[in-house]
Amino acid sequence: MSGEAPEIRDDDLDAFFRVPFEVYPKDSLYVSPLKSDLARALDVKRNPLFGEIGAGVRRVLTAHRGGRLVGRIVAHVHGASNRVHGERRGCFGYFDCVDDVDVAQALLGEAERFVRGHGCDVLMGSFNLTAMQQMGVVTDGFDAVPYSDMQYNPPHIPRLLAACGFTPTFPVSTFELDLRTFDPASLLAGRAAERLTDGRLSWAQLRTRDFDRVLEQVRVVLNDGFARNPMFVPLTAEEMRFQAEDLSHVLDPRVTALVHDDRGPVGVVLCIPDLNPMLRAMRSRLGPTAPWHFLRFRLLPRRRAVIIFYSVAARMQGRGLNGAMLHRVTTALRAAGYRSLGITWIADVNAASLRQVERLGARRLHRLHLFAKRISE
Repeated sequence: MSGEAPEIRDDDLDAFFRVPFEVYPKDSLYVSPLKSDLARALDVKRNPLFGEIGAGVRRVLTAHRGGRLVGRIVAHVHGASNRVHGERRGCFGYFDCVDDVDVAQALLGEAERFVRGHGCDVLMGSFNLTAMQQMGVVTDGFDAVPYSDMQYNPPHIPRLLAACGFTPTFPVSTFELDLRTFDPASLLAGRAAERLTDGRLSWAQLRTRDFDRVLEQVRVVLNDGFARNPMFVPLTAEEMRFQAEDLSHVLDPRVTALVHDDRGPVGVVLCIPDLNPMLRAMRSRLGPTAPWHFLRFRLLPRRRAVIIFYSVAARMQGRGLNGAMLHRVTTALRAAGYRSLGITWIADVNAASLRQVERLGARRLHRLHLFAKRISE
């Protein structure tokens, strides 16, 4: 498919939100973030990523042809990440478009020019907007229904990226566990059983009361546990609060874990109910029916949950704490009536986490890659 050159527009946030609804079929598995959340994430005055700490910049672009929306992309540079990792990487995210190489090239070409103008020599994506949020381009598993916080795109997106000179790299996978047949006791091999009865550890849940204090403890464990992970940038308190602002409204504390030792927080599992069915029913808009959909979400039995992340502080890694936490959480999920559990992306280079998923018996849901292109002149 090709035609007249598309018109590229900046900062039309209403059009930007509508693109996936207009370029993908109604039965697409893509689920948009809530429109207000999307606008908030891209707001350079509100998102700390674009402030002094994150040192980020961005362009929000939409493609139009013949009065129709045909694509979108965000080009951005995470200055703090480049400082931490000694790179000159620009990123793209929210790349959605019709199956048309001319449209893809127009959008990606604008992204290349933008990040090159900010000193970058590589363009890589998809990042929406950092490695701690939705990332990757789905390259296999297109028929698998995504959970909250999982990236999804149709098969033509990686094909268009390849046609525009991008190469797949950094493979990752998402996973799904059938809780109906899973036995949490299978996680208690080795030292995990010892951690459950370890008198030096105290166990709690992520409660919404005094949420700021709990969130700070989660941040401490996350930064410590992920310190050596590729592309990770430690979150400031401001960034953590911004990203988790609405978390207290959707949290099910029963299926979370927060562990302390005598030195402070040492382990966390952040698990939430899958919000995608509610967002799909709302068409990701806060319209007149939104309160009814939210009430329905709160009152009806929840069947799908997703682990956003789990982390163990460096001083407790390799001592069975992760297995013990997952035992507690999966036991609670089964008791609460959940039937399936999604696990957001795990990189192929993360051998320890992949071994943990293997012990769970989870099946691979999606295969994803980052797509990169050198753009040096």
